[in-house]
Amino acid sequence: MGTILNGKAVAQTVRQSVKDGVAGFVRQHGQAPGLATVLIGDDPVSRVYVGTKEKACREVGLQSFAYRLPATVAAAEAFALVAELNARTEVHGILLQLPLPEHLPKARLIESLAPEKDVDALHPLNQGRLLLGEAGLRPCTPLGVMRLLDEGRVPLAGKRAVVIGRSLLVGKPVALMLLERHATVTCCHSYTAGLAAEVCNADVVVAALGQPETIKGAWIKEGAIVIDVGISRLADGSLRGDVEFAAAKERAAFITPVPGGVGPMTVAMLLANTLKAAEQQRQSGPSSVASGR
Repeated sequence: MGTILNGKAVAQTVRQSVKDGVAGFVRQHGQAPGLATVLIGDDPVSRVYVGTKEKACREVGLQSFAYRLPATVAAAEAFALVAELNARTEVHGILLQLPLPEHLPKARLIESLAPEKDVDALHPLNQGRLLLGEAGLRPCTPLGVMRLLDEGRVPLAGKRAVVIGRSLLVGKPVALMLLERHATVTCCHSYTAGLAAEVCNADVVVAALGQPETIKGAWIKEGAIVIDVGISRLADGSLRGDVEFAAAKERAAFITPVPGGVGPMTVAMLLANTLKAAEQQRQSGPSSVASGR
């Protein structure tokens, strides 16, 4: 029976480390790092996510700057806000909560962020640094996945890893980060033929499809590490991950629960990224970024 990788407990360890780091930053520089959260529209799920992140900032001593724009906001106004936040020295990180209203140019808005303040690491420069293996900010959820894998204390070098999902937020960056650790990586998705066979051969499974219990427990290799990123709410209100948890737990060496696995790690790594961004900006100074208009 698999050991539960408790994301809440690991996230608390990360938060305490960030809290200590923020206290040291304040002693050295006289102010706390600041995170600006930008929520456009009134999507209830996004509102909860942003509220959770803002509360977490306050708990570790980060400054939290909240911005709310209506769903009907003009693109020019959204770009102007990003430009303002890029220029503000007390703002070290900017979180542009996704998804955005359809009329806004998501890619251009992300590109208008100062790369060194892009704590979600979605700017092309940060994505490129990941691809090249250069130092830089990394996406929060993949960082959380890697931290949880480290909790298993199983060397990743030479292991067969299957990543199910290919989004820019999770699937692609996780695959690259596993490659950095010398795993042999297969990236699967909704068009993959023979998905069961791919999973059966994997020492590490990272599921990020967003489709409840698509990955069957019987597919999991004995002794594998299973990280379930997906979370879906069923008609009865319960939450499910992408992996058939009960059956998979019988076969896996380590497995994350849903909820309580990757979710808390995402918020914790956002806090860590904000502190890291602040430290890097103090060392190098902010860059000049075009408005993206």
